This record gives sequence, C-alpha cells and structure tokens, in this order.
Amino acid sequence: MGTATLGTLAAADGAGERGDRGRVHSARADPVPPPRTTEWALRTLRNMSLRQKVGQLFVTVVYGADADAEHPTNRAEYGVASPAEVVRRYLLGGVIHFSWTDSLHAPGQIAELSNGLQRAASGSGAGIPLTIATDQEQGAVTRIGEPATVLPGNMALGAARDPRLANRAARITGRELRAMGFTQDFAPVGDVNVNPENPVIGVRSFASDPGLAAELTRAQVSGYQWSAAARNTISATAKHFPGHGDTSVDSHTDLPVIDHDERQWRRLDAPPFRAAIDEGVDAVMTGHLKFPGLDPSGEPATLSPRILTGLLRQELGFEGVVVTDSLRMEGVHKLHPTEEIPVLALAAGADQLLMPENLPSAIESVIGAVRSGRLSERDVDRSVLRILSMKDRRGSVSNPLVDPEAVERRIGTPHHRRQALRITDDTVTVLRDDAGTLPLGAAVGSVFVTGWGETTTAALAAELEPLRLRTETLHTGDSPDSEVVIDATERAGRHDVTIVLTNGAWRDSGNAQRELLWALGGSGKPVVAVAVRDPYDAACVDDIQVWLATYSYRKVSMESLARVLFGRVSPTGRLPVPVPEPDRPDRERYRFGHGITW
Repeated sequence: MGTATLGTLAAADGAGERGDRGRVHSARADPVPPPRTTEWALRTLRNMSLRQKVGQLFVTVVYGADADAEHPTNRAEYGVASPAEVVRRYLLGGVIHFSWTDSLHAPGQIAELSNGLQRAASGSGAGIPLTIATDQEQGAVTRIGEPATVLPGNMALGAARDPRLANRAARITGRELRAMGFTQDFAPVGDVNVNPENPVIGVRSFASDPGLAAELTRAQVSGYQWSAAARNTISATAKHFPGHGDTSVDSHTDLPVIDHDERQWRRLDAPPFRAAIDEGVDAVMTGHLKFPGLDPSGEPATLSPRILTGLLRQELGFEGVVVTDSLRMEGVHKLHPTEEIPVLALAAGADQLLMPENLPSAIESVIGAVRSGRLSERDVDRSVLRILSMKDRRGSVSNPLVDPEAVERRIGTPHHRRQALRITDDTVTVLRDDAGTLPLGAAVGSVFVTGWGETTTAALAAELEPLRLRTETLHTGDSPDSEVVIDATERAGRHDVTIVLTNGAWRDSGNAQRELLWALGGSGKPVVAVAVRDPYDAACVDDIQVWLATYSYRKVSMESLARVLFGRVSPTGRLPVPVPEPDRPDRERYRFGHGITW
C-alpha cells in the first residue's frame, strides 16, 4: 500500500458546508491519500489531466450487445454510435449493464462485450481499465439468468440463518460475474426491512433484525471479495446507505422520508453497514433518502455531507469508494437542478457518480465546478485514488480481459448448481400445516398447480414430473377474474391436492388473488398455498390451512419447494421477518423466527 502524498493533497481547511452565493465547500478533510491507496493508483494519478480524472468519477449505461456495433440510443444520448465510442469520448471510469441496455444476452456475448469495452478504455486517455458493474443481487433482482447460476436472494438466505450459505452464494455469483468480465457487483443489500409496506426493498433485504442482516451482509462481502488480498475477484457494494428499510415510498419515483433519529439509526440501520465496513467492503452505495434525524437540512443522503462524510466516513470509518445510487432516480431530483446534482454529490463525499441524467452536461458541470473553485481538485484526486485503488486491488489492472472461450466452463457449472440447490433447500419455510397435510405422501396421485407466475407454475410442475404424478397447470396471473377463478376451482376438484402460488396477495387492493384462494379453499380438496415472494401473503386468507414461503419465484426455489413438499428434504427455514395481521400491522400473525420443521 502506498504512503506518499501528492502536492494536490494539501491539508484540508475544515468541515464542509454550503456557503454564500451557492458556493460548495467540500466536507472531506483527509490530509493524505486514502489509507487503502495502492502505488499504481498514485503513479497513475500523477499523469492524469483534470478531464481524465473527472471521467473516472462516472459510471453509466452504454447501449448494445457488441462494443463496436452501432446502437441508436448511444447516438441519441451521447452523440456517438457504439459503446466503445462512448467510453473513449467521455473517458469513462465505468459502465453498468442491464437487459434494457441490450447488453445482457448470453455469458459468451457478455464476456466479449466486456473485453471490447476494456480495450476501448485502454486505448483512450490514461489507459485505465473500466469498472464493469451490474446489480446481480439474486432473487428478485437477477440481471443475468440461466445458464448462469441463479439463487433465491437475500430474504431466502435470511430464512436459512446460515452465514456460510450466504458466503457460498456470494462466491458463486462473484466468480461467475468475474468470468464474464464484471469487476463490481452492486450487492449485497444491507437494508433492514422493518416496514412490510416497503415497495422497493422487501425480499431484497436479509431480515428485519439488524443483527441477522449484519451477519449475512458481512458473510456476502467476504464471499464476493474472498479476502482483502485476493486478486481477480469482484468488488462488493453494500447498499443503500444510510438504510432504505423503513419506508413506504419508492426512491425511484419520489423522495422517501425516514423518521429514525440517530439513536434508532445506530440500532436499526447502521449494523449491516458497520459489518460490511469491518469486513473491508470495497464500496458503499448511497440511498436517495431524506433522514431528518440525521440531517435536518432536508437534503437526501446522496447529497448530504453530514451523512456521507460525517456518518459514513468519520463515524463508521469507511475508507473505500462511495457510489451514488442512480442519479436518474426521482428521489435525488426533488430539490436541485439536474446539472447541480453531480457537484453536490461529490461535495457531500461521493466518489462514483452512477448514471447521471445527462452525461455530457454532468461531466462539464464537475469540470466547471473544479475550475471555478466550487469543488477542490484535491478532493477529486482523493476520489480518483479510491476508484483506481479499488480497480487495482481486484485485479482489473493486471488482468482486465477475460477468456470468452472459458466462460461456458465457468458459468452455471454442475458444481455451482448443486451448491445453489443445497443453499435453497434450507430456505423454504413452512408457516402453517393445521391439517397435517405435509409432507405429501404416496396417496397423492395427481396435483393441480395454479396461481401466480407463468414460468413459475410451469417450473414447479416440471419438478413434479419425475415423481410420476398426474399434473395439471393453470397460470392465473396476479389478477384472476371470476371466470378464471371458477375454472381453477373446477380443476382443483379433479385432483388429489392443489398447490397455489401467490405473489403480493396481501397488498392486492382488488382481492383477486385472495378470491382465488377463498374459492380453492372451498373446493373440498387439500390446498397448499405458497408465497413465492413476500411472506406476508401467508396471513391474508385464513381458510387455507397449509402455507409455505419461498421468498423467491426462481426455478431453483421451485425445485427446493417440490423437495420439501414431497419429503425429499426436511424444511428448516425460519421467518426472517414477522408476518403481521393484514388489517392490524401492529399485531403479528407469525413471529420472527417462526417455522415448522420435521
């Protein structure tokens, strides 16, 4: 690790604040390079122009499956045709991939795209490799599906209660992402989901208990990064600081307000982030959240020096990269013009600026702020050093390219798939079995599979085929009408048992899924209901005497569900969140930790 100082990193002159006439004073006050700085980062920074430095601060989307192929959206947003041209023109520090950017088709294609973008970066400016990122949280947020190994996600891991399984899941995901050329995963989610009404976190959280969430967050950071000295691994990113768990508002569309005071924050929200930092997490992502008890100014956390510098840097001691959540989200746009947001985020303590609304304008606004003195180039240097050091520590500098020919041998391997199934077996939770129906035995000769999710019901039915059962499937969707309900009830009467899958039945204002459950409960045949996302569904219909929760509708969860239902494995999952009464959120139907085993 390097210890030399740079001339640009002179001693800082006090804590940050916003002064007269809108002048922004940086809140950061490190007199020397960040402690985790590498010698390569120091050497590289000395030869960089201001524009090259500012380019390193930005991570954004590029469009297309091939680095050198034209895509019309690149032309519309950036004025150039191909992903590689976007990287070269704007000297980008990183890119992030989604399916909607036409970037994620197949592992081999992703690896070729990664290599093409890295070659573009090496041939431009200072020749610094890119951060290539995605949000492969698993479960509900799975950007890359099969043939990659798919896992059930955080709340399912919370039900398993085993940090070794959480670590193993992160290792599988991290290794496969690295084989495709990714260098950073925006995971794990460290938010403590204490509010069932949360529309954006929910099953993305490990638990409502801060201790359990912290234990599993730490385990996943270790799994992604393997060890602090490991090379050719992937950077983990704990999110969404200071904690997105207690809100009923989605920060993609509005600015949530969380009313925790500092004492509550330290007890409820901080533990997972503290654990991630103690484990050496490379990056922490900010949330676009208003926390009046932490910063009475009304600024969202992403733009708050009190939160990013005061709490994250100074109180929690985080020395790594602070990355903003997407700057296209509505939650960060409520109080300021678009062109001000990147400058304010940097002044607050952010290092990486994710997906700005207008990249060319954002870059120029930061350069202009440095040249005018609104931002200090010293602080830009610190951010760049953190970013460069993160790339160096994870092997991106020494090995920026991957072997596309080897991808098929490393993605979705039989070993990884066996591990994924073993992990998922421990997540299925039996919440209710009043009739003693489970496990389903030899007397069951036919099964009717119905409810939410066309691919999910089909996946479950496919898992029953090896059992030589007569199986019928009817996908009813999330809002079945009366004709579909009648049809499903008639079919249920022709089978020995019905398995009905639900997703969001507890919050369905039209009661459509509940109408289906009520009707099936009156069919005269046994009914097994399974909440394949929020476990809160299990309290919404009393007439159903058997309820399970998988926390995930992925294929691997349906495989483990079938194994539990028919007694091939014993259920061991326990609720990582309490399930409240549907009309009395202050009363618990199923307590935290509940789960029937045999």
